[in-house]
Amino acid sequence: MKELDRIRREIAAHPSNAWAVEAGYEPLYVAHPDARCLIIGQAPGIKAQQSGIPWNDASGQRLVEWLGVDEATFRDPAAFAILPMDFYYPGKGATGDLPPRPDFAPRWHPRLLSLMPQVSLSLVVGDYAQRHYLGGKSSLTERVRGFRDYLPDRFPLVHPSPLNFRWQSRNPWFVTDVLPALKRRVAEALSGRP
Repeated sequence: MKELDRIRREIAAHPSNAWAVEAGYEPLYVAHPDARCLIIGQAPGIKAQQSGIPWNDASGQRLVEWLGVDEATFRDPAAFAILPMDFYYPGKGATGDLPPRPDFAPRWHPRLLSLMPQVSLSLVVGDYAQRHYLGGKSSLTERVRGFRDYLPDRFPLVHPSPLNFRWQSRNPWFVTDVLPALKRRVAEALSGRP
């Protein structure tokens, strides 16, 4: 845990994050050496950043439902690590939140991941995380539809934002095929099965 604490201090002290320190933001992620599942998303929303609790919004509530766990399990760092592509709220853009900084995850994720050897399942949420970690298929929809191609250690997901209701209505297979498989694979990972 000492190394994890040291990395957290380094992230906060890095010059590229001075603006976040000025705003009173802490780096928002969860890392624990016993974590079984890892959630890699985009970046914290403003509500999560201000509260200091990852996925502390309607998207987080929906994600918990999708995973088939309760809130206590979701918040247990030995169950779920949370490493977004950027650990700070990126700000508001013309059509939503700005994207995560492209150099952030390559700088910090490898060191943190090396300290979490028990992770057997990475949930890769949204296009930014998927392009970085999965590459391959050309669209988010293709990656999510082809989730079996990434098993057993990775599972691509659409962002659970309530604003994605149109995507879900156009892709009913997500509820019938993907979510049951997701719940099964999460339960296996949490029980220690690879």
